[in-house]
Parts: sequence; structure tokens; C-alpha cells
Amino acid sequence: MSSASRYKDWFSEAEDDFKAALLLKEGKMYGKACFFAQQAAKKALKALLLKLYKTYEDTHSVMKLLSKLSGFLKLDDKLRACAQLLDRHYLPPRYPNMWPSGAPHEFYNEGDAEEAIDCARRILELVRRHIT
Repeated sequence: MSSASRYKDWFSEAEDDFKAALLLKEGKMYGKACFFAQQAAKKALKALLLKLYKTYEDTHSVMKLLSKLSGFLKLDDKLRACAQLLDRHYLPPRYPNMWPSGAPHEFYNEGDAEEAIDCARRILELVRRHIT
């Protein structure tokens, strides 16, 4: 559980995860960059839910978190597509058994990382406008 007063901590951690995604991309660790982009978006949305509704959502889905905010935020198709894309980066970048063979990092490239980071950036910017 999380206290509603901790929303700033959640957003700070989201920003730190976003920085990690950028560094991982720079280091050519593209799968890990995708995962940290997903984490950044997830934690940012959890922060906003804590601030607005004083509730902690126990989910790892960016799409589910975004839908919980649909009454408050104007959600366009691009933002929904970003949430769906980021949700695909929660498990596969970390676990070999998510792939038929090979290590997860072998399946990711720079374009994947750029796309995930761009989506996380969009979500963080949206949340930042309502938190600060």
C-alpha cells in the first residue's frame, strides 16, 4: 500500500526511471531501456492517481492506470497506443522464457528503445502538468 501523500515520491522515482531508460539506450541496452520506460510511465500515472484520488492502484499495466484517469484526463489515440506499447515491455525484456529461444536483449533494437522512451516522455509530460 502507499499513502496518498507520497505522490511526489512516486513521481520523483518515475523521473529517475526515465533517466535510467535514457542511459540504458545510450549504452545500447535497448531491452532494459524499454523496461525502464514502462516503469517510468507506470510510476508517473500511479503518482497522479495518488494525488487526485488518494488511491493506490496495484497494477503494472500502464493502460489500466491510464483508463482510471480517463475521467480526469483527455486521452487521445496516441496516448492509448503508447500505453499499450509500454505494457508490452513489462515482462519480455526481463525473462528468457518470454521468448521461444535466446536472451531477451537479443530481440530489442535502438528503434524499440526510442519508441518506448518517446511514449514514456509523453506520459511523464502529461502527468507533470497536473502534479506541479
